[in-house]
Amino acid sequence: MIRLGTRGSKLAMAQSQQVADEVARVTGDAVELVEITTPGDRSMAPVTQLGVGVFVSALREALEEDRIDVAVHSFKDLPTAQPDHLSIVAVPPRADARDALIASGKTLIDLPEGSRIGTGSPRRISQLLALGRGFECVPIRGNIDTRMARVGDDLDAVVLASAGLIRVGRQGEISEFLDPLQMLPAPAQGALAVECRKSDKTLSAILGKLNDRYSQTAVAAERGLLARLEAGCSAPVAALADVSEGEEPGDIDIYLRGAAIALDGSHTVKLSSTATVAADDDVFQTASNVGRALAEELLAEGAAELLK
Repeated sequence: MIRLGTRGSKLAMAQSQQVADEVARVTGDAVELVEITTPGDRSMAPVTQLGVGVFVSALREALEEDRIDVAVHSFKDLPTAQPDHLSIVAVPPRADARDALIASGKTLIDLPEGSRIGTGSPRRISQLLALGRGFECVPIRGNIDTRMARVGDDLDAVVLASAGLIRVGRQGEISEFLDPLQMLPAPAQGALAVECRKSDKTLSAILGKLNDRYSQTAVAAERGLLARLEAGCSAPVAALADVSEGEEPGDIDIYLRGAAIALDGSHTVKLSSTATVAADDDVFQTASNVGRALAEELLAEGAAELLK
C-alpha cells in the first residue's frame, strides 16, 4: 500500500486522485489517499499574510515523519527552495495554465467599468487594474464552490485558475479563458508536483515514470525566473513558458514570457526570450537557467522596484 498525502479540499482531492490512479497503474500497488490539513486550510486570512509554503509545510512534515510515502502539491504553491532530503520526482502532464473568468456568461470586455471582481491574488489584481477599466478587486478566500457562488450575489465576476475548474468538472461554467496577453499566469500554474523522500530511491524511480518532460521544462523555466526575482507565490510576478519539439530529436524549444507588475497596476515590466533544452541536458538546470536569465533582464528594466 502506497500512502499518498493530499490536502482535503475538493480540488486537492480530485487532482490527487488522478495522480493516485497513475501511481497505481505504474506500480501495480494499491494507493491510499491520506488527508493532511495545512495551516492555509485552517485560516481565511489572505495568502499574502499567511506566507509562502502555507499549503505545503504540513504535507512535507508528514513525509519527513513517514506518515505518507508521496505528496502531491499544486506546483505554484511550492517555495522555490527545495529541501535537501525531499525530491520532486515527477511533473505530470500540465493542465491549462490560463486564468479563467466566471461572470455569468460575460467576457472581460463585457463587464462595465467599476465591476466588482473577486480574487485574492496580487498578480491577478495588478493585471486587472492595469487594464484601466476601473475594476474593483475584492479579496476572497475559500474553495472553488464558495468563490463561484458569490458571482451574481455581491460580485460581478471571479477569476480562478482554469486547471482547477477543469479538474473538478466545472469548466462548463467558465465565461472566458483569459488570454495570457491580458492576464499572464502564475509560474507553474496548472502543474502538479509529485514529491517523496530522497532516500526512497526505488519509489522515486518508479514515480519518475509519471514525469512529462515538456511540462517539467516549462515549470522549471518559470520557477527559475521566480527564484531569481526572490518573489513568493503570492507576489505580482507572472510567467508562462510555451514548449515545443526542437529541430533535433529530443530537443525542447522554450518561448518564455515573464512580467513584474506594480500592485496598483500603474507599471509593468514584461519581457520574453527563447532557448533550447538539448536532449542530453539536465532539464531542470538548463530550463531554470533560462528563467533566471530572463529575470536578470527584468531586473535591469526595474522589476525590483515594482516588487518592493
